[in-house]
Amino acid sequence: MIIFQTPSEMAEWSFQERKSGLSIGFVPTMGALHHGHIALIQQSISQQDRTVVSIFVNPLQFNSAADLKSYPRQFETDSKLLTETKIDVLYAPSADVMYPQGFATSISAGTIAHSMEGLHRPGHFDGVATVVSKLLNSVMPTVAYFGNKDFQQVAVIRQVVKDLDIPCQIVGAQTVRDSDGLALSSRNVRLTAEHRVQAPMIYQLLEEIRGIFTAGTTDAQILKKQFLTLESCADAMVEYFEVVDSRSLISKSEADDSCTICVAVWFGDVRLIDNISLAQNFA
Repeated sequence: MIIFQTPSEMAEWSFQERKSGLSIGFVPTMGALHHGHIALIQQSISQQDRTVVSIFVNPLQFNSAADLKSYPRQFETDSKLLTETKIDVLYAPSADVMYPQGFATSISAGTIAHSMEGLHRPGHFDGVATVVSKLLNSVMPTVAYFGNKDFQQVAVIRQVVKDLDIPCQIVGAQTVRDSDGLALSSRNVRLTAEHRVQAPMIYQLLEEIRGIFTAGTTDAQILKKQFLTLESCADAMVEYFEVVDSRSLISKSEADDSCTICVAVWFGDVRLIDNISLAQNFA
């Protein structure tokens, strides 16, 4: 495994690989790797000639200095794990390299980024769009892989890539879950023991709601009321529950099988997001 720390090093390697006719898969991460990341990496390895993984905790996408400071960082452990997965390149730039003195440009993805995460985390998606654009420009991947747990993020990145004519396919991979249904996230390690027991109720309720929808209930407010029962049976605070069109992310008052339900829930000072498709095949 080669480690690059600058955009120029990364771009030169990618240019030579692409020049040789080889495809490059890319998995961008902020480290604190878990089985969800590994699933994306394995998908890339199986489908592409070369695989690049980045580790960069992006300060532009954090709304809270405390959240940025507390975000888990374990570069040595992550690096060892990536060596074992047999990726080709680890791209690990520093914040000073990514955002040198005088850096002044940001990218906005428009209205698709304004609801849900964008509404509750102002500026978050500008930071995501900016860093992903920079990473794609350096790595020059054929395909980039993202987890569908971050459903809105995948939609935002697809919009940015389309609008800016970045020649890269964006793949949204199925959410990887723990045995109790909790979506894997680097933030899960910050849950208290009690909250870790309660957190799987998020997906349990989402599955119940999908069952209610399948049985014929389509009113989004009724579905939301069912999810809000989480607050009465767990130490949780629901930040949002939205039924949205799976492509446009426009909020819907009546659910149908073109919709996805997206939620954000606080357990103490840990914020978890999740989603579930209402499509008939439940992909």
